[in-house]
Amino acid sequence: MTKKEILWREILFQAIENKKTKFTPLDSKHLMGFTQKDLAKKFGFSLSTVFNALKVPRNLGAIEVKGRGFSVRDKEKFLYLWATFRNLKKDIIYKTRTNFSVAEIEANAPAKIIYGGFSAFLRKFKETAPADYDKVYIYADKKDLKEIKKRFPFQKGYENLIVLEKDPYIQKYGNLTPCVQIFADLWNLPEWYAKDFLNVLKDKLF
Repeated sequence: MTKKEILWREILFQAIENKKTKFTPLDSKHLMGFTQKDLAKKFGFSLSTVFNALKVPRNLGAIEVKGRGFSVRDKEKFLYLWATFRNLKKDIIYKTRTNFSVAEIEANAPAKIIYGGFSAFLRKFKETAPADYDKVYIYADKKDLKEIKKRFPFQKGYENLIVLEKDPYIQKYGNLTPCVQIFADLWNLPEWYAKDFLNVLKDKLF
Protein backbone atom coordinates (compact mmCIF):
# COMPACT_ATOMS: atom_id res chain seq x y z
CA MET A 1 0.00 0.00 0.00
CA THR A 2 1.32 3.45 -0.88
CA LYS A 3 1.90 6.24 1.64
CA LYS A 4 -0.94 8.15 0.00
CA GLU A 5 -3.33 5.26 0.65
CA ILE A 6 -2.20 4.92 4.26
CA LEU A 7 -3.08 8.58 4.79
CA TRP A 8 -6.37 8.28 2.93
CA ARG A 9 -7.32 5.25 5.00
CA GLU A 10 -6.68 7.10 8.25
CA ILE A 11 -8.64 10.18 7.20
CA LEU A 12 -11.54 8.08 5.92
CA PHE A 13 -11.46 5.90 9.03
CA GLN A 14 -11.73 8.99 11.21
CA ALA A 15 -14.40 10.61 9.02
CA ILE A 16 -16.65 7.59 8.42
CA GLU A 17 -16.10 5.25 11.35
CA ASN A 18 -15.28 7.81 14.07
CA LYS A 19 -17.52 10.55 12.62
CA LYS A 20 -14.66 13.05 12.78
CA THR A 21 -14.79 15.18 9.64
CA LYS A 22 -12.94 18.28 10.85
CA PHE A 23 -9.18 18.02 11.31
CA THR A 24 -8.09 21.08 13.23
CA PRO A 25 -5.19 22.27 15.41
CA LEU A 26 -5.25 21.50 19.12
CA ASP A 27 -7.59 23.76 21.06
CA SER A 28 -9.81 23.67 24.13
CA LYS A 29 -12.43 21.55 22.31
CA HIS A 30 -10.06 18.88 21.04
CA LEU A 31 -8.05 16.34 23.00
CA MET A 32 -5.59 16.05 20.14
CA GLY A 33 -4.65 18.13 17.15
CA PHE A 34 -5.19 16.61 13.72
CA THR A 35 -3.61 18.83 11.10
CA GLN A 36 -1.46 18.02 8.09
CA LYS A 37 1.55 18.37 10.38
CA ASP A 38 -0.01 16.00 12.93
CA LEU A 39 -0.60 13.37 10.23
CA ALA A 40 2.99 13.68 9.04
CA LYS A 41 4.26 13.20 12.60
CA LYS A 42 1.88 10.31 13.34
CA PHE A 43 3.03 8.24 10.38
CA GLY A 44 6.60 9.49 10.08
CA PHE A 45 5.96 10.97 6.63
CA SER A 46 7.19 14.27 5.26
CA LEU A 47 4.81 17.22 5.25
CA SER A 48 5.08 17.30 1.45
CA THR A 49 3.85 13.67 1.32
CA VAL A 50 0.74 14.65 3.29
CA PHE A 51 0.23 17.76 1.15
CA ASN A 52 0.45 15.72 -2.06
CA ALA A 53 -1.91 13.05 -0.66
CA LEU A 54 -4.57 15.74 -0.14
CA LYS A 55 -4.22 17.22 -3.62
CA VAL A 56 -6.55 14.94 -5.57
CA PRO A 57 -9.38 14.75 -2.98
CA ARG A 58 -9.06 18.51 -2.60
CA ASN A 59 -9.37 19.07 -6.36
CA LEU A 60 -12.42 16.79 -6.41
CA GLY A 61 -14.07 18.74 -3.62
CA ALA A 62 -13.97 15.74 -1.29
CA ILE A 63 -11.94 17.70 1.27
CA GLU A 64 -11.44 21.37 2.01
CA VAL A 65 -8.15 22.71 3.32
CA LYS A 66 -8.21 25.73 5.61
CA GLY A 67 -4.97 27.02 7.07
CA ARG A 68 -3.27 24.23 9.00
CA GLY A 69 -6.41 22.11 9.18
CA PHE A 70 -8.84 20.55 6.74
CA SER A 71 -12.28 18.97 6.67
CA VAL A 72 -13.88 16.12 4.78
CA ARG A 73 -16.76 17.53 2.73
CA ASP A 74 -17.83 14.43 0.79
CA LYS A 75 -17.00 11.13 2.51
CA GLU A 76 -18.59 8.99 -0.19
CA LYS A 77 -16.72 10.67 -3.04
CA PHE A 78 -13.45 10.35 -1.12
CA LEU A 79 -14.03 6.65 -0.44
CA TYR A 80 -14.81 5.95 -4.09
CA LEU A 81 -11.63 7.81 -5.02
CA TRP A 82 -9.57 5.45 -2.87
CA ALA A 83 -11.47 2.39 -4.11
CA THR A 84 -10.75 3.38 -7.71
CA PHE A 85 -7.10 4.13 -6.98
CA ARG A 86 -6.51 0.92 -4.99
CA ASN A 87 -4.40 -1.75 -6.70
CA LEU A 88 -4.98 -4.90 -4.69
CA LYS A 89 -2.96 -7.13 -7.02
CA LYS A 90 0.26 -5.31 -6.10
CA ASP A 91 -0.16 -6.35 -2.47
CA ILE A 92 -0.51 -10.10 -3.16
CA ILE A 93 2.45 -12.05 -1.76
CA TYR A 94 1.04 -15.59 -1.88
CA LYS A 95 -1.97 -17.43 -3.26
CA THR A 96 -2.86 -21.07 -3.44
CA ARG A 97 -5.60 -23.62 -3.82
CA THR A 98 -6.49 -25.50 -0.69
CA ASN A 99 -8.77 -28.45 -0.06
CA PHE A 100 -10.23 -26.69 2.98
CA SER A 101 -13.58 -24.98 3.09
CA VAL A 102 -13.74 -21.23 3.73
CA ALA A 103 -14.57 -21.86 7.40
CA GLU A 104 -11.62 -24.24 7.74
CA ILE A 105 -9.20 -21.80 6.10
CA GLU A 106 -10.30 -19.02 8.45
CA ALA A 107 -10.09 -21.33 11.48
CA ASN A 108 -6.59 -22.55 10.60
CA ALA A 109 -5.05 -19.18 9.71
CA PRO A 110 -2.19 -18.06 12.01
CA ALA A 111 -3.10 -15.73 14.87
CA LYS A 112 -0.98 -12.86 13.53
CA ILE A 113 -2.92 -12.44 10.30
CA ILE A 114 -5.53 -9.75 9.71
CA TYR A 115 -8.75 -10.72 7.97
CA GLY A 116 -9.73 -8.79 4.88
CA GLY A 117 -12.45 -8.88 2.24
CA PHE A 118 -15.42 -11.16 2.83
CA SER A 119 -14.03 -12.64 6.05
CA ALA A 120 -13.52 -9.19 7.58
CA PHE A 121 -17.05 -8.13 6.61
CA LEU A 122 -18.65 -11.09 8.36
CA ARG A 123 -16.54 -10.70 11.49
CA LYS A 124 -17.17 -6.98 11.61
CA PHE A 125 -20.96 -7.16 11.32
CA LYS A 126 -21.65 -10.70 12.56
CA GLU A 127 -24.53 -11.30 10.21
CA THR A 128 -25.49 -13.65 7.40
CA ALA A 129 -23.32 -13.19 4.32
CA PRO A 130 -25.01 -11.24 1.49
CA ALA A 131 -23.84 -14.08 -0.78
CA ASP A 132 -21.90 -17.32 -0.49
CA TYR A 133 -18.16 -16.82 -0.91
CA ASP A 134 -15.41 -19.30 -1.68
CA LYS A 135 -12.24 -17.24 -1.28
CA VAL A 136 -10.43 -16.01 1.81
CA TYR A 137 -8.32 -12.84 1.74
CA ILE A 138 -5.93 -12.20 4.61
CA TYR A 139 -3.15 -9.70 5.34
CA ALA A 140 0.18 -10.95 6.71
CA ASP A 141 3.83 -10.00 7.13
CA LYS A 142 6.29 -11.59 4.74
CA LYS A 143 8.09 -13.11 7.72
CA ASP A 144 4.93 -15.07 8.55
CA LEU A 145 4.65 -16.59 5.08
CA LYS A 146 6.63 -19.66 6.10
CA GLU A 147 3.99 -20.58 8.68
CA ILE A 148 1.15 -19.84 6.25
CA LYS A 149 2.74 -22.04 3.57
CA LYS A 150 3.22 -24.80 6.13
CA ARG A 151 -0.49 -24.76 6.95
CA PHE A 152 -1.58 -24.17 3.36
CA PRO A 153 1.03 -25.66 0.98
CA PHE A 154 1.07 -24.41 -2.58
CA GLN A 155 -1.20 -26.25 -4.99
CA LYS A 156 -2.09 -25.37 -8.55
CA GLY A 157 -5.71 -24.78 -9.46
CA TYR A 158 -8.52 -22.49 -8.32
CA GLU A 159 -6.91 -20.24 -5.70
CA ASN A 160 -9.12 -19.87 -2.65
CA LEU A 161 -6.56 -18.38 -0.26
CA ILE A 162 -4.99 -15.04 -1.14
CA VAL A 163 -2.42 -13.44 1.15
CA LEU A 164 -1.79 -9.70 0.94
CA GLU A 165 1.16 -7.91 2.49
CA LYS A 166 0.48 -5.95 5.65
CA ASP A 167 1.46 -2.30 5.62
CA PRO A 168 3.33 -1.04 8.72
CA TYR A 169 0.26 0.69 10.19
CA ILE A 170 -2.62 -1.72 9.58
CA GLN A 171 -2.18 -3.37 12.98
CA LYS A 172 -3.48 -0.26 14.74
CA TYR A 173 -6.98 -1.06 13.45
CA GLY A 174 -7.10 -4.48 15.16
CA ASN A 175 -7.34 -7.97 13.67
CA LEU A 176 -9.75 -6.84 10.95
CA THR A 177 -9.25 -4.28 8.22
CA PRO A 178 -11.34 -1.16 8.96
CA CYS A 179 -14.65 -0.79 7.13
CA VAL A 180 -13.24 1.76 4.70
CA GLN A 181 -10.52 -0.67 3.66
CA ILE A 182 -13.00 -3.54 3.40
CA PHE A 183 -14.92 -1.33 0.96
CA ALA A 184 -11.87 -0.36 -1.11
CA ASP A 185 -10.70 -3.98 -1.24
CA LEU A 186 -14.13 -5.40 -2.15
CA TRP A 187 -14.35 -2.82 -4.93
CA ASN A 188 -11.19 -4.35 -6.44
CA LEU A 189 -12.07 -8.04 -6.06
CA PRO A 190 -12.98 -9.90 -9.28
CA GLU A 191 -15.52 -12.26 -7.72
CA TRP A 192 -19.08 -11.55 -8.90
CA TYR A 193 -20.45 -11.76 -5.37
CA ALA A 194 -18.20 -8.91 -4.18
CA LYS A 195 -20.86 -6.50 -5.46
CA ASP A 196 -23.45 -8.00 -3.11
CA PHE A 197 -21.14 -7.37 -0.15
CA LEU A 198 -20.38 -3.86 -1.42
CA ASN A 199 -24.04 -2.88 -1.66
CA VAL A 200 -24.71 -3.95 1.92
CA LEU A 201 -21.56 -2.26 3.21
CA LYS A 202 -22.38 0.98 1.43
CA ASP A 203 -25.74 1.12 3.22
CA LYS A 204 -23.97 0.62 6.54
CA LEU A 205 -21.39 3.34 5.90
CA PHE A 206 -23.68 5.97 4.45
